[in-house]
Amino acid sequence: MTTKFLLPLFAATLLCSGSLLVDARQPKPKVTPAKATVTQPVQPQWKVYTGPDGRFSVLMPGIPKRDSQSQKTYMGEINLEIFIAQPPKQEVAYVVTYNDFPYSYGELANPQAVLNNARDLALKTTKSNLISQRDIRSPNGHPGKEIEYINSGGKVTKSRMYFAQGRLYQVMAITTRKQRRSLAKTINGYLNSFNVVLKA
Repeated sequence: MTTKFLLPLFAATLLCSGSLLVDARQPKPKVTPAKATVTQPVQPQWKVYTGPDGRFSVLMPGIPKRDSQSQKTYMGEINLEIFIAQPPKQEVAYVVTYNDFPYSYGELANPQAVLNNARDLALKTTKSNLISQRDIRSPNGHPGKEIEYINSGGKVTKSRMYFAQGRLYQVMAITTRKQRRSLAKTINGYLNSFNVVLKA
């Protein structure tokens, strides 16, 4: 199988596996007697988060949890870095992932092929239907793609992917169909805040 068809999109695989809590589902509250009081969701403190190696920055609702996964591929071992923030009492998860390709592959890869394959694998792995897509660019000109898709359970993911200097970034907001509309402005602000920082 050629590199054209086998571009690892580990984020999609991890999102639908049980290894990470990004199902954007909160436990159902217990039913209490008539004296139950209505509490407002805690508004998260949004702050600029910079990746550990300084190569991306993004607004996050608090400090994200970090996880690393290592995958063996025909190109060698590839590491996936995952950053997840879930505001309390909201059915939404904000996720940033990235993986570096080996230098020889990253230099020769066609950016659009990488992005198209990442889109196809995300839809296939999460068993989702595409709602919309468009080609985009990062603020400093790197090619990207924005996609929005929904799975059979009603979870909606809005994702922006960028290919820069041999690295595939994915910036995602995963929420429910119910909260999609009310969180639309917040999700767009989150996606718009993402910046690729070029290495020297």
